[in-house]
Amino acid sequence: MAQNTRETLLDAGLTLLLRHGYNDLGIQAVLKATGTPRGSFYHFFASKEAFALEVVDQYMVEVHQGLDAALGDTSLPPLERARHFFELSRDKYRRDGYFGCMLGGLGQELSGTNPAFARKIEECFAVIVQRLADCMQEAKEAGDLPADTDPQHMADLLLNCWEGAALRCRLRRDPAPLDEMLDFYFARAQSA
Repeated sequence: MAQNTRETLLDAGLTLLLRHGYNDLGIQAVLKATGTPRGSFYHFFASKEAFALEVVDQYMVEVHQGLDAALGDTSLPPLERARHFFELSRDKYRRDGYFGCMLGGLGQELSGTNPAFARKIEECFAVIVQRLADCMQEAKEAGDLPADTDPQHMADLLLNCWEGAALRCRLRRDPAPLDEMLDFYFARAQSA
């Protein structure tokens, strides 16, 4: 029962943190959304910050599932697998109402004021970049990228471009910036 309450709080946190950000999210909203008493919240989480950091961990579980599904599909060439990961993310953004990437949103909101979030989000991005860099290395070895390609740099650039496009997607509530970025990046990567 206790684990269910904790998971219910984290699940609600995923939705609420994405929609409202950290500063506009009150604990009362989480309690109301889940029907959880205040004392139960503080039984599981020492503070709002501790809760939000665990929500980021929960978000990363979903990110890893997407990475595993897309990058693990060896029936596709490596660059198509990398692109597929971002297409899955785009589709999730649509289902969530075009609020974009939680990591990017929290990073923009908190990185200058909260070192714990800045570290956490950068760690999460580093994990994503490394998974993409491994895929880019496969593409390089397959001859799909030029021999002098730096897979780590390509993965960093891909994530940086994506996060910018995700912000524009959120502002417009429209996936066009995401699709345009993917088309540009992958066309350019193969022709470099």
